[in-house]
Amino acid sequence: MAAGNDMKLFTPREAAQVLGISYPTLKQWIYKGKIRTVKTAGGHHRVPEKEVDQFLYRASEQGEVRERRTNFRRISGRNQLVGRVTDIKVSGLMAQVTLSIGGQRITSIITADAVREMRLKVGDTAAALVKSTEVMIVRP
Repeated sequence: MAAGNDMKLFTPREAAQVLGISYPTLKQWIYKGKIRTVKTAGGHHRVPEKEVDQFLYRASEQGEVRERRTNFRRISGRNQLVGRVTDIKVSGLMAQVTLSIGGQRITSIITADAVREMRLKVGDTAAALVKSTEVMIVRP
């Protein structure tokens, strides 16, 4: 479902599934104002994609590193950014995968075989592993 400005909206059940929490927990968050929603003409709650992305980011930053990464391979790198797959484009041997992480987007080029092996789909939770020897800051 999309609103007039092409913003993706999730039902509470869909949002709970993406966030890895129970439906009753998400409903409590809605009632307590912890997560913002929009209402349909029929009065039903819908959770904007941006809200889901912000909670995915926050959920990945809480707790011990060991606990945050239980669903991902254990590696020495600390630069794992957990987010939601928002787009997958496969062309020949290569694929472009875009993750939404904390309201920001990161895109990676990987093999099409890797996408198939990982069974990646739009809406899945995944982690981007960033390996870099340099980080540059640019001021506008």
